Amino acid sequence: MPNQANNFIKSMRGLFRWAVDAEIAKDDPTRDVKLLTVKTDGFHAWSDDELERFESRWPVGTRERLAFDLLFYTGLRRGDAVRLGRQHVRNGIFRITTEKNGIVVEAPILAPLARSIEAAPTGDLAFIVGERGKPMTKESFGNWFREACEAAGVPGSAHGLRKAGATRAAENSATVPQLKAMFGWTNDSMPSLYTRTADRARMAASGMSKIAERQTKSGTSIPSPSLKVGE
Repeated sequence: MPNQANNFIKSMRGLFRWAVDAEIAKDDPTRDVKLLTVKTDGFHAWSDDELERFESRWPVGTRERLAFDLLFYTGLRRGDAVRLGRQHVRNGIFRITTEKNGIVVEAPILAPLARSIEAAPTGDLAFIVGERGKPMTKESFGNWFREACEAAGVPGSAHGLRKAGATRAAENSATVPQLKAMFGWTNDSMPSLYTRTADRARMAASGMSKIAERQTKSGTSIPSPSLKVGE
């Protein structure tokens, strides 16, 4: 609803500006009307189904799959992902200073990413390259990767993969300090959001079974009745 209202306001604003310029109206009554604030969750975090769809469309050996694996299995932002190359890797560990806040991220090259690096075309100073083997800017990479997502039928983005990786790590019990080290966060707010969400999901899953339990006065559980079809 807020988006629809904002679109209407913008349309009316354009109409009245034209009317004023054409001297059909004396003033623009929409000039001081403020757009509604729209709350969102930011970038869409990829679902497991979307991850699988992309992997199915772009197999290991393609540049698209290499970009996907690098983003997902390092958790790097796109500005750092396009800079990562063999010069950053030693003994199976990559080490890079992040573009956004200057934090050093150091982590292992996981097996799925290692396979993609060996199978796909890469550059001398960057793993992710364009068709001519040249490094890409984060802007051109973002546009190219969006097209790859559209071809795979997923509403994904580079940052959405970062969110998916953080979600999976938290669901597998990664701690706040671990997430900070992995994703280059400087405070606890973002990693705490992921761990809290994962904890709520785990508690809900373990607690749902209690709804089906019935207790006698002595505290002994009574199983739910088993009904046959038609009873």
